[in-house]
Amino acid sequence: MKKLMLVFVLAIVAMSVQAQCNSNKGHARQTSYNWGHEKDIVDVAAGDDNFGTLVAAVQAADLVGTLKSDGPFTVFAPTNEAFDKLPTGTVESLLKPSNKSQLAGILTYHVVAGKFDAGDIVEAIKLGGGEATIKTVQGGKLTATMRAKSVILTDENGGQSFVTATDVRASNGIVHVLDAVVLPK
Repeated sequence: MKKLMLVFVLAIVAMSVQAQCNSNKGHARQTSYNWGHEKDIVDVAAGDDNFGTLVAAVQAADLVGTLKSDGPFTVFAPTNEAFDKLPTGTVESLLKPSNKSQLAGILTYHVVAGKFDAGDIVEAIKLGGGEATIKTVQGGKLTATMRAKSVILTDENGGQSFVTATDVRASNGIVHVLDAVVLPK
């Protein structure tokens, strides 16, 4: 009985933390993303004007086919505003054909093999004593932590991004929205 009660309490705590993660109070403008899970990750992003830069980058890096495949994938998707935070000229430079492999490396650093919703990430952070290491498709690592009830991703260079929306479902995975671009070493 005690085990059943503990499982019940942990489930309620996980749902509460996930709801708090979704609200992300005080760190970024919360946007409601109305994406349907019948579309794949690329179609979901292409259907929202907030992700025009991301879609252009995925096309320039020749990753459309990969992100339309069965997956499943977890994508940490930077918004247009997140890309705008990069130094002036960075996006334009990365979109050049000569920088295709560097762009692909940055984009695949935002992708994780498997489907991990906000509850999975929060649980991994708790089990890791306050942080979880996430291996990306690019081969690098992101560190997930929580601050003031918000999930934060820290890249290998120390750059940080807040997760501003979670659990956007697609037919081949799940998307979490970022307020900054994370960069591999």
